Amino acid sequence: MQFNRKKYSDKVLKDLYEGLLKPRLIEEKMLILLRQGKISKWFSGIGQEGIAVGLTKGLENDDYILPMHRNLGVFTSRNMPLDRLFSQWQGTSLGYTKGRDRSFHFGSNEHRIVGMISHLGPQNGVADGIALAGKLLKEKRVTAVFNGDGGTSEGDFHEAINVAAVWDLPVIFVIENNGYGLSTPSSEQFRCKNFVDKAIGYGIEGVKIDGNNILEVYDTVKTLAESIRKNPRPVLLEAITFRMRGHEEASGTKYVPKKLIEDWAKKDPLINYENYLLKEGVIDKAYIEAATKKIKKEIDDGLAIAFESKLPEVSTKTEMADLFQPFEQTSIHPKSKKVTEKRFIDAISDGLRQSMEKYPNLVLMGQDIAEYGGAFKITDGFVKAFGKERVRNTPICESAIVGAGLGLSIKGMKAMVEMQFADFVTEGFNQIVNNLAKSHWRWGQNADVVVRMPTGAGTAAGPFHSQSNEAWFFHTPGLKIVYPSNPYDAKGLLNAAIEDPNPYLYFEHKFMYRSIKESIPDDYYTVEVGKAKTVLEGTDLSIITYGMGVHWAKEIVATLPNISAEIIDLRTLLPWDKDAVEITVKKTNRVLVLHEDTLTGGIGAEISAWINEHCFQYLDAPVMRVASLDTPIPFAPVLENNFLAKGRLKGKIEELAGF
Repeated sequence: MQFNRKKYSDKVLKDLYEGLLKPRLIEEKMLILLRQGKISKWFSGIGQEGIAVGLTKGLENDDYILPMHRNLGVFTSRNMPLDRLFSQWQGTSLGYTKGRDRSFHFGSNEHRIVGMISHLGPQNGVADGIALAGKLLKEKRVTAVFNGDGGTSEGDFHEAINVAAVWDLPVIFVIENNGYGLSTPSSEQFRCKNFVDKAIGYGIEGVKIDGNNILEVYDTVKTLAESIRKNPRPVLLEAITFRMRGHEEASGTKYVPKKLIEDWAKKDPLINYENYLLKEGVIDKAYIEAATKKIKKEIDDGLAIAFESKLPEVSTKTEMADLFQPFEQTSIHPKSKKVTEKRFIDAISDGLRQSMEKYPNLVLMGQDIAEYGGAFKITDGFVKAFGKERVRNTPICESAIVGAGLGLSIKGMKAMVEMQFADFVTEGFNQIVNNLAKSHWRWGQNADVVVRMPTGAGTAAGPFHSQSNEAWFFHTPGLKIVYPSNPYDAKGLLNAAIEDPNPYLYFEHKFMYRSIKESIPDDYYTVEVGKAKTVLEGTDLSIITYGMGVHWAKEIVATLPNISAEIIDLRTLLPWDKDAVEITVKKTNRVLVLHEDTLTGGIGAEISAWINEHCFQYLDAPVMRVASLDTPIPFAPVLENNFLAKGRLKGKIEELAGF
């Protein structure tokens, strides 16, 4: 291994040495504790420390880094308190996730570190968002994000690099090429010999380095970062290295040829660098002993505190409260009484425009939303009003863009992501349910992101443009879901969702876009989230519904003059208004739950179960449900009509009234 100190001072060289030594000594201690049963799991980075340490030292302290589970050197190089770091691994209250997540699955804005989740790849989209925020704020920052060679097969990796390339984002995409994805060798993971060869496909620069040579890592990253600050752009950085221990300790290394391990042991980043410094006279044996003693004491002191740290206090109230960033909504009323008749689609556009005016840190992202105005023209004219920096066309890569929304949040900005159709959210599903929904509960980072979801049937668009998929997310703690049925609520709930610093899914029914209209305030206003609305008073039975179901119910009830039906529009699905449901059950004693989504596992099932559990004594009949067929949505109008719940609603109302 050839080292070149260039013009770096002895102080820099010593700092790099101690930077390598610290994670190595921690790891050696952790392996002992693992055998003693004092920690439950360990992902070893022995042999790869040069990359994490060299990169972190090569960046500025205000540059964000998104490491993975073998990048201990990132955390130690940012001087994270060892007592808290060790407590994190112990799952105690002193840790960064309050015992809710393990190892490096956390972040610390104080240290400009955003940890991983177990799904390989999503961190890349988040890095894009952090870099985008820095670029918009003109901070001249660099963001670095780590990937293992196996994880580069994930779609998130490709999406994020493509977005970074198109948007000229200052991101260093680091690939630790260690030859294996768990036990699967590279030859069974990908065909390319070098990852830098892929860079040209994205139209970006690719740099290959010896990941075990800390001076090469440090100098390369420092040089790249200085260049990127002046000329923002993404760079793919491939670091050749080797994992000396198993994927995690329980997996072992039996699948690795013995000679390969022996060969790479000779390239140990710490030993080789130490020998180089001794030879150059930068350090001596006494220095090594003193540095080792100092770090071991720091480790022992940190462990002493961590072992005394208490397990988290069990509190259901706290667990529930920490799902969201605290936010008390105060409904905003329009300043004037001026109203204008607007279609449902115009109300959405109106709310979005006024929110853009109210929040200069709000960024809109979606396919074709800029000059074209979006598939449904909701953002038509927005580029002229707010500029392309804030109204951003995206490549077709839903996962990376939702991840970028979280990245913007980390930097204190707001994001609206438009799914061209709600059906396409499957491509961004993981980011929504595992990143947006869990980030505040895990490590206190809110996700100030609204995902707009054009949804619903009635337009003969077939099974991939007409689905009602709100129930997919209704089961996910940490999300808020609103689903307006009229222009007034469409504008007010969208404004409220954007105002709230927590993650929202905003469902907007496509059939209503141009078919429903009413006079609504011209001024900015919000509608209370979590509050249902009584659309029609009645005494014989209650129809609890939302979205298009409200209009179906009104239409059918109008044809039944002998039945007095009360119609409740939930408006918010998470959290749904249990008080309103209880009041209407007590009033009419008969309940029908209606939704456009399919029957099995739908939101109606949860509401029905809740009523049976909490309001059974007030019921004069079983809670009934009307929903769409348990099939995909067909294309032909006659088949679509048969699929939808509307055709079965009248019969069900009559059945319930006559029970």
